[in-house]
Amino acid sequence: MAFIDDDAYPDRDWLKNAVKNFEDSQIGAVGGPAITPFCDNLLSRASGKIYESILMGGPYRYRYVRGKKREVADYPSCNLLVRREVFNQLGGFSTEFWPGEDTKLCLEIVKKLNKKIIYEPQAIVYHHRRPLFIPHLRQIASYALHRGYFSKKYPQTSFKFFYFLPSIFTIMVFLGLILSIFYPFMEKLFIFSALFYFSIVFVFSINKDIRMIPFVFLGIFLSHLTYGIFFLKGLFSTKLKEERKIG
Repeated sequence: MAFIDDDAYPDRDWLKNAVKNFEDSQIGAVGGPAITPFCDNLLSRASGKIYESILMGGPYRYRYVRGKKREVADYPSCNLLVRREVFNQLGGFSTEFWPGEDTKLCLEIVKKLNKKIIYEPQAIVYHHRRPLFIPHLRQIASYALHRGYFSKKYPQTSFKFFYFLPSIFTIMVFLGLILSIFYPFMEKLFIFSALFYFSIVFVFSINKDIRMIPFVFLGIFLSHLTYGIFFLKGLFSTKLKEERKIG
């Protein structure tokens, strides 16, 4: 069973390159990169560059660019193929979470059925991105909210230090601003730290299309803050609205 988002379209060899992996009976699912189409407008391509950046995608940036073939434990359903018998055995996607239904399914494939999930870099789909800034940040907020909630509900795949980094950054930003008001030495430290951070962000914002640089630069910073805030909100939530609707 092949899943793709309604704002994505497959490469011509998508299915052929993905299905060959199922020759191994231990493989329950296969995922591939969701690449930003070059035909997208400037702000959408800038959104894609943010996801592709090591500063945002981190160890999971292979989801947005071609990486090395590997075994994974969690993969988004915008480009995911699952054995029909595995999917049926698990009862399909859990509709109480969106986004996040794919994380729960992948966890059950790996932990409940002891099957493997393979990342196949040649199984490509092209995924249109939500443009900067508001639509992009809304999507980041939704991802972060559910990942924060899942970090305690499904810690096997979501309780990862990397997911906590934007929240640590956000706390340091607000704490640094407050302490700078009362302590002069903290003001200097805060300014130095801010300059160091923005220098790194600028370096990773450089790309061939110079028009995109300021959008990627500001977008990475706002994405860090947005993810940090909503991850904490999800972490301290007792229930998400999807669960409340069902309950």
